[in-house]
Amino acid sequence: MKKKKKTVYIALAADTIHHGHITLIEKGKKYGDIVIGLITDKAIAEHKRIPYLNYEQRKKILSNLKGVTKVIPQKEYDYSVNIFKLKPDYMIHGDDWKKGYDKTLRNNAIKALKACKGKLVEIPYTKGISSDALTKSQNLNLVTSDTRRGMLQRLLRAKNFLRFIEAHSPLSALISENALVKKNGRHIFFDGFWSSSLTDSTSMGKPDNEYVDNSLRLTGINHIFDVTSKPLIFDGDTGGKKEHFDMKIKTIERSGVSAIIIEDKTGLKKNSLLQNTKNQQQENIKSFSEKISIGKKAQLSSDFMIIARIESFILGKKINDAMTRAHAYIKAGADGIMIHSKSKNPNEIFSFARKFRKIYKNVPLIGVPSTYNQVTEKELEKNGFNIVIYANQMLRASYPAMMNVAMKILKNGRAKEVEKDLFSIKNILNLIPGTK
Repeated sequence: MKKKKKTVYIALAADTIHHGHITLIEKGKKYGDIVIGLITDKAIAEHKRIPYLNYEQRKKILSNLKGVTKVIPQKEYDYSVNIFKLKPDYMIHGDDWKKGYDKTLRNNAIKALKACKGKLVEIPYTKGISSDALTKSQNLNLVTSDTRRGMLQRLLRAKNFLRFIEAHSPLSALISENALVKKNGRHIFFDGFWSSSLTDSTSMGKPDNEYVDNSLRLTGINHIFDVTSKPLIFDGDTGGKKEHFDMKIKTIERSGVSAIIIEDKTGLKKNSLLQNTKNQQQENIKSFSEKISIGKKAQLSSDFMIIARIESFILGKKINDAMTRAHAYIKAGADGIMIHSKSKNPNEIFSFARKFRKIYKNVPLIGVPSTYNQVTEKELEKNGFNIVIYANQMLRASYPAMMNVAMKILKNGRAKEVEKDLFSIKNILNLIPGTK
């Protein structure tokens, strides 16, 4: 009777296959049949950036590697769930997970293996190679307009909640791209950028009334895309005339932008956070719905999104008006809803969100907590929001910093006193790719 071969479990993200992965598989073959637990997009995205290749693409690569018997999904970042399901005789892993949050994952795996009468085999870490470093380089160098455009929808499928932040220049985008906080074993970061008409206009010294042409803003976005890899949502103001909207959509979509948000106001555009909004007028529902339909018919890729921004609360109207508009805009083809408010508390947007979620379970809902900034991301998510946009903080942060430096130089007649307030030249050179 033929002796049954042992089962060997190896868990991988495998966004970038390198010789370290091959070493694990070669070592694993000596112990038995290899089952790869391929970490899903969702599991990765909850802890790190979403992989460049989606699950099915990564699975196809691994399934064709010599020595791999089977590839199964690992739906949690923790290995122990799959260990209890599979009950492998061995688990193979590199020995580089004995510190930090990875130590918790290791301990959980050891306990699960012990309960299943399995054994952990640790392979010396392959020096001189880093999956994270390779993935970062890959994301920057291989991202195209098509892949970037589709990232927002991939993220929405993979994560419950996304955070976007305003970027008005390549430098501000670079800072946001690389900003990272480690918290409870997870990497907390921004999922993408918001191209704000307010901050784009202000950075050019121009009023926020659609004076700055979209072609000029898209040139700026193209410069941002040159040095970053994350998706971008475009602030499309009112969208302009219906007769021009189809061409605008085609141009913006072609650039690699993932989504445009247009607001349901008409006439000369004025910023929604102005104290006096009595001269601002909301577009009638039928006309704005027609604009959405025109845009949806014009787009070429199903990856691109048109999101309707509802201004009812900004203009003093009630929740029923906002809901009526949401129904109409979604029926017209809107891929998501942004509910706006200039209230200092979130009560009205939370009331809207709860009512909205009773009807629309899967339509993305976006919040912009510029005035109600005490609200946490957890509270937004709990109330049904999928995306938070920090819409103007990066530009607003730059103004007092630059003003402070300018005034100190004038006061002291030299630059020595401001040096402690400045980013070092060395760090600037390290930040910008290709400077060295």
